[in-house]
Amino acid sequence: MMEADLPQLRALLAVIDHGSFEAAADHLHLTQSAVSQRIRALESAVGQVLVRRTRPAGVTEAGRIYLRLARQVIALGDQARQDATGHTDRHTRLPIAVNSDSLGSWVLPALAPFADDIAFDLHREDEAHSVALLREGTVMAAITTSGRPVQGCTAHRLGSLRYLPATARPELFPDGATPEALRRAPVVVFDRKDDLQDAFLRDHGVDPAAPPRHHVPASADFATAVRLGMGWGMLPETEIHGLTVLDQHPTDVTLHWQQWSLATRALEQVGAAVRAAAAAHLR
Repeated sequence: MMEADLPQLRALLAVIDHGSFEAAADHLHLTQSAVSQRIRALESAVGQVLVRRTRPAGVTEAGRIYLRLARQVIALGDQARQDATGHTDRHTRLPIAVNSDSLGSWVLPALAPFADDIAFDLHREDEAHSVALLREGTVMAAITTSGRPVQGCTAHRLGSLRYLPATARPELFPDGATPEALRRAPVVVFDRKDDLQDAFLRDHGVDPAAPPRHHVPASADFATAVRLGMGWGMLPETEIHGLTVLDQHPTDVTLHWQQWSLATRALEQVGAAVRAAAAAHLR
């Protein structure tokens, strides 16, 4: 591996985090040409293309390795500056992947006390898919369903979120959650990565493609859609008051906190706060 050139690594990080060479130039207070030159120099030294020139910009397979390196070097450099001077001239930036149901209910209150010192870059990602963001270097920590640590990370079990299938229109299920009723009744789905409803349908012998579905990709709006009778959906047990539960057998989703094995104050403080909040809110 080449010797790290900090300006080149900062340019790589800025292009990916801000989505374009132009936005990276604004962030770094450079010309777009200067950013392009730094990226080309890094790619020339590595001997591989690292940045996909798309909208937004992305990293290649090789670029993931250097994106991760860039975050580590810059995070450790910021920590060293704080330790040496006792202060910093900018917020520590901390990208984290969080599932939507956790974000609004208990994660944001855990992060809020650090808002004066840490600039959070929160990626809303399904808990079953957030490991990919850790692996590629997009985030430094994630709430995920995987308890197997990503290489270079530590993992800590947080607890479980309990979901139950609920509806505001029990008349659609006169005999309960029968296969016939589930094939006809509309279902609300969070997004195209959300498998909770589909898993429930499969467990009841129903092809997930059979019922009509509504995609509502926002946690509060998802619950609202169910309450308005647009369809049934899997809701956290804390949100089912006033609704009819279709099946008393819950689905428990176990969550884990994974973070890079990097000795920075920001990561350690936030990790401890998330674990403490999870202990108070999860099963």
